[in-house]
Amino acid sequence: MTKKQQKMLIRIGIAFFLFAGLLVSEHAGLLEGVEGTAVLFGIYLIPYLVIGYDIIYKAARNISHGQVFDENFLMMIATFGAFGVGEYSEAVAVMLFYQVGELFQGYAVGKSRQSISDMMDICPEYANMEVDGKLTQVDPDDVEPGSMIVIKPGERIPLDGVVLEGESYIDTAALTGESVPRKASVGDGVISGCVNGSGTLKVQTTKAFDDSTVARILELVENASSKKAKMENFITKFARYYTPIVTLGAVILAVLPPLILGGGWGEWIRRACIFLVISCPCALVISVPLGFFGGIGAASRIGILVKGSNFLEAVAQMETIVFDKTGTLTKGEFKVQAVCPAEGSEKELLELAALAEGYSNHPIAGSIREAYGKEINIDRIGQAQEIAGCGICIPVDGKEALIGNEKLMRERKIDYVPDQSAGTIVYIAYEGRFAGRIVIADRVKDGAAQAIRDMKRVGVKKCVMLTGDRQEAADAVARELGIDEVHAELLPGDKVSKVEELLARQEDKAKLAFVGDGMNDAPVLTRADIGIAMGSMGSDAAIEAADVVLMDDDVKKIASIVKISRKTLTIVKQNILFALGVKGLVLLLGALGVANMWEAVFADVGVSVIAILNAMRALKAEKG
Repeated sequence: MTKKQQKMLIRIGIAFFLFAGLLVSEHAGLLEGVEGTAVLFGIYLIPYLVIGYDIIYKAARNISHGQVFDENFLMMIATFGAFGVGEYSEAVAVMLFYQVGELFQGYAVGKSRQSISDMMDICPEYANMEVDGKLTQVDPDDVEPGSMIVIKPGERIPLDGVVLEGESYIDTAALTGESVPRKASVGDGVISGCVNGSGTLKVQTTKAFDDSTVARILELVENASSKKAKMENFITKFARYYTPIVTLGAVILAVLPPLILGGGWGEWIRRACIFLVISCPCALVISVPLGFFGGIGAASRIGILVKGSNFLEAVAQMETIVFDKTGTLTKGEFKVQAVCPAEGSEKELLELAALAEGYSNHPIAGSIREAYGKEINIDRIGQAQEIAGCGICIPVDGKEALIGNEKLMRERKIDYVPDQSAGTIVYIAYEGRFAGRIVIADRVKDGAAQAIRDMKRVGVKKCVMLTGDRQEAADAVARELGIDEVHAELLPGDKVSKVEELLARQEDKAKLAFVGDGMNDAPVLTRADIGIAMGSMGSDAAIEAADVVLMDDDVKKIASIVKISRKTLTIVKQNILFALGVKGLVLLLGALGVANMWEAVFADVGVSVIAILNAMRALKAEKG
């Protein structure tokens, strides 16, 4: 509980004891001598001001700023009216219970924020740098990329980097929600915000602090509340018009009946005050955003960052999910499985392919060079010419080498031998003749098949896979995972077009999500209704473009965020229907003179508390 909430609790306690003492005294007949006098008014004014002075101040301040119609104004006018017609105890009770409700709301909002604000604790306070043989603590902002830092046991990793020396286990729970530590040794990448285990690590930083994982996460968290769901925007607009309307209704209720029917001003003013108390929109204004905030908090606790409640709302309506294959459903770890020369030896074909891919940074090129296992003599190769969507043409030992897919072989009229193996087939030609082919396979991620099954179990109707890989390789992965629809042999630009086609097929309210991790996925992530990026291994561009980020690259958690979002939306809808239903009924009873001020207090504070308790259920994380 914050200091502000503690002070409010003390005020409530003082006002309650004063009010209770006055009620007991009044029922015991101790105040008979001052009934109907200014003295009784003054006595009740004391607990009223103790508990309600800040509401009156806020209402007056807002009025001076042109913001007249809010809950502070409604409570002030209603309680002033109650004092005006001699209902002193009701006036104090209304303000007292209103403040009890406000205290409860503040506590509930604080609790819902905690799961997200806890992430602020991942921000490192310092980095250890070695200066003149001694470790010196410096601000992470002052550490340049490429610098060497030392991370001692138990310290939080301040910047992203690569381990140069040492071995340890890294606690990633703050970022990923996973309690199992990950081993980090020489050559492994580590990300900021995680906690080092028992070993000392020397790390070479790869990014400035502003570009690090922890800085990006904090920025996402801070901006999440600014992107509101349609339901939140509806409630905001609703309250803007609703409050002036009910205020006008209360004025009409207080003035017209006595003018038309004659006399009875006090009774109709009392009804108008009850009407105002009932109409206070606290239950909606607080519980709806609180429900969405709770959902975002529940997601953050299991390592999923949602950039706004509008995206949480969209996930609940998701019916189609589109995956990029490599790095999302598969590990992106390409390994040479077979070398099939048309003539000559396997060693000669592998050497030719490694030379041809000498300058390429593509994962497939890297796997060929890794299989070759020797240093590339760049003097043997010339300037490479990239043939979009096909491969490359490059001089090797002064003679033309072609390396790429079947399309390249057909375009260059090379008489090649097709291969139907599952995997990526790289065809090589040299001096205009087919030299052979290399089969490269990428393994499916552990748990990817279970992830697809979980998504269908929670209501996702269609799972689609897009890839630039061969149709045969894509079909093999789709069969293994249970994918409904496959589109293979796509260029990067084709993925956007394919997603647009799928979007055109969607029903009105149904949403489409795209899951990817690479630099070339950023345009597709932006184009989809919901972009879901891999946060641990994903590119900065993909994470920036995405609406939802999986911090540990675990696709199984997509089903969890679907469950969280649908549960959140159900809770929000329940609160809207419950609050409007109860308020509507008690408003009608109040206008007819059946409901008194105590029913009005329930319709305001009671409904708010019940709605908030219901909204807090969204805080509980639902795992898929």
